Amino acid sequence: MSDLNNNLVVKILKINDRAILPAYQTEHAAGMDIHACLDVPQTLNPLERSTIPTGLAIELPTGYEAQIRARSGLGRKYGITMVNGVGTIDSDYRGEFSILLINLSNEPFVIEPGMRIAQMIVARHEHVNWEEVTELNDTERGSGGFGSTGLKI
Repeated sequence: MSDLNNNLVVKILKINDRAILPAYQTEHAAGMDIHACLDVPQTLNPLERSTIPTGLAIELPTGYEAQIRARSGLGRKYGITMVNGVGTIDSDYRGEFSILLINLSNEPFVIEPGMRIAQMIVARHEHVNWEEVTELNDTERGSGGFGSTGLKI
């Protein structure tokens, strides 16, 4: 479903009154910032992992997913990133979604209530039907794997 500006409309439920809706920080941002929904600050010690609640649940249309990604500023400045790289919220999931953070630095990091801890991108996806074959078309690269295209222009 789209609104008058041809934007996708997604239903969102605040499970916790303190939850903050995802929001774009600039006009042309691809990702919406996701906030920690905590009662009190939480310390994430070096190499510690934690599941941080958002207080939100969403209802995505079929054929869409929400990708949860790390915030580059938290990674660069503090070594805070996501345990699973990129998380996925499927269109049939209706529970609260949380953010799986890890502290890769040597210093404790304090996650404050309401802090922007991740970003969300909603994207279309396709379901695949496999066609098993006995060979694949050849390309210039062929089966050259990691590093096969080199580093230089």
